[in-house]
Amino acid sequence: MKRLAFVVQRCGLEVNGGSEKLCLDVARRLAGRAEVEILTTCALDYRTWADHYPPGETTVAGVRMRRFPVERPRDVAAFDRLSAQVHPRRQALPDDEAEAWMRAQGPWSPALLAYLRAHREDYDAFFFFTYLYATSYFGLPEVEARAFLVPAAHDEWTLDFPIWERFFARPRGFLFLTPEERAHVQQRFPALGLTGEVTGIGVDPPARTDAEGFRRRFGLDGPFVLYLGRIEPAKGCDRLLADYARFRAARPHAPPLVLVGGAFMPIPEQPGVRALGFVDEQTKWDALAACQALVMPSAYESLSIVLLEAWSVGRPVLVNEACAVLVGQTRRARGGLWYSAGDEFAAALDRLLDPGLAAALGRQGQRYVRDEVSWERITAAYLRCAGA
Repeated sequence: MKRLAFVVQRCGLEVNGGSEKLCLDVARRLAGRAEVEILTTCALDYRTWADHYPPGETTVAGVRMRRFPVERPRDVAAFDRLSAQVHPRRQALPDDEAEAWMRAQGPWSPALLAYLRAHREDYDAFFFFTYLYATSYFGLPEVEARAFLVPAAHDEWTLDFPIWERFFARPRGFLFLTPEERAHVQQRFPALGLTGEVTGIGVDPPARTDAEGFRRRFGLDGPFVLYLGRIEPAKGCDRLLADYARFRAARPHAPPLVLVGGAFMPIPEQPGVRALGFVDEQTKWDALAACQALVMPSAYESLSIVLLEAWSVGRPVLVNEACAVLVGQTRRARGGLWYSAGDEFAAALDRLLDPGLAAALGRQGQRYVRDEVSWERITAAYLRCAGA
């Protein structure tokens, strides 16, 4: 039986992040077909990387996990200042400055790097999740002969650093989340001739959802629009609130916008906006089943799990046209609409408030998830990389 290591910046049932969830989900499904371990840090908060979990071995969702301490938590204000200094020079940034930024980006865990160095021969394959964190940038070169990268790359300024030319030449192979991600990476590094499978991600809707119970619990009598995820400017939430404010001003009786997720920005008090905070998994699914439509305003995604989750319960989506990945997902699923300017947001949302159109788009998305999204296909790709 092959022994596989999954390396990710943070991991746990409480971690609300797409790549971290993908790492745990894939590892969990491979646990009976290979010896699987997740190698990660003790961090929970992705802003500070401060230790939260105890170091050492544990089991999470049936998967063996080794957590290593973070030696230097991130100083958020200092990191923001450093990023502002680096950003204008990103395309010609010297290696030493880029690597200093990567250490500040974190999470910086010399203990994890030392473990990789000492145990590089003990695993048949190492899968590193996301290119952008110190665990991957400094960890992958320690085991590159057996390393595979799940980049989760998209159109973001940090990918302009020259250091990535050398880094992306190191892995034995790549696993991409969408065709758009693979095309973007190939375009960014044309001289490397990079290839790799597009695996995507599966979803696991619960056996039942309680849409009416969700509405009763939170006092939502009629239709509502749902945002689900981290509430922060990086996810486009500031623009979403502004777009919704204009939409609501012209339609005083418009359905409310319900925000579900941890808030990392002030949420202004404005008519029609309900912020419910972080909720448990079943409540999340109940919210998806209850909503009229899901809105995803982010301009920077490598794949959106929540779109697949919304489609799996027959709900349409509204996505930001600036994100080619989200538009590509929505177009392939025929499960929603996309918008650019504020007026387009209003027009598209008006259309999705038509029950007939919303139901039709939701059904198309549901068929797409049923026919095209397969955990078996995804896990088989990982096993092929490991030679299993």
